Amino acid sequence: MNDRVQTNVVGGLHWFSALKYLIYLLLCINVFVFLMEELAAMEHTFGSGFSGGDLIQMFSATIDTAAWVVLLLLFELETSVIDDARLHGWLKRVLHWVRLICYVFIVYACYGYVLELQALYQVSELTVPACSVLSQDWSILLDLDEYVAMDASNCASLLQPVTRVDGLGSILSSADVLHAARWLAWTDVLNASAWILVVLVLEWDVRLQLKHELQGNLISVSKLVKAVLYTILLFAAVYWGFAGDFIDFWDAFLWLFAFIFIEINVFSWQAETNAAADAIGEPHAT
Repeated sequence: MNDRVQTNVVGGLHWFSALKYLIYLLLCINVFVFLMEELAAMEHTFGSGFSGGDLIQMFSATIDTAAWVVLLLLFELETSVIDDARLHGWLKRVLHWVRLICYVFIVYACYGYVLELQALYQVSELTVPACSVLSQDWSILLDLDEYVAMDASNCASLLQPVTRVDGLGSILSSADVLHAARWLAWTDVLNASAWILVVLVLEWDVRLQLKHELQGNLISVSKLVKAVLYTILLFAAVYWGFAGDFIDFWDAFLWLFAFIFIEINVFSWQAETNAAADAIGEPHAT
């Protein structure tokens, strides 16, 4: 399989590959963006120290995005770049082992999103005015993973009742801000879970295609399941857009575009396999 058939599928437009790899590059940049965001958040949530087990909660988005970028590139190699005849032996084993490691980190990151969601429900009410605890080094929750150090100029901005988010450390929040952050955390969990299911279906597609068994009802089932999952992911992206979380909104749409390219790769791969089957008179996928 190579880019020749893929380029033909889109009418010979050479910009297709350039656009695809530009999106892949932007996703790589997003790893750095999430790392900077989570490092900034760590100063408020784990400023007094943390254990190794806290890393997944602190850097869930960075770990998740980095693992997905590697997995995306592996799918690109297997469905578009590397010829089918070479996908065996040591190369096939290396690709499978690297992909397995990516899956471990992706599931691990999803668990980190769950931990962060749980932390937002570990709360208690602050029974004294917020401005009276300035000496205790509190921070104010502005949004999910966004904080500001509490000082004399902003402590009075916290609307009563003020909530202590004990699961995140020395964090205070107004009820409406905490409610919005919980919705965003739920969206993170739903989005991460849906992507895991998408990649499982794609893994199934690739394995069946390598065996020349991706045909008939199997194709229909795969398309239906992915249509439902991509719809969920689209709604998550739209929600982030309306909630004002631009980074997550931008990242979500980049990933949707990236996997459109992977789907086109699979379609092109199948077309090439069918053409080869026609050439030797064998039945092919329908």
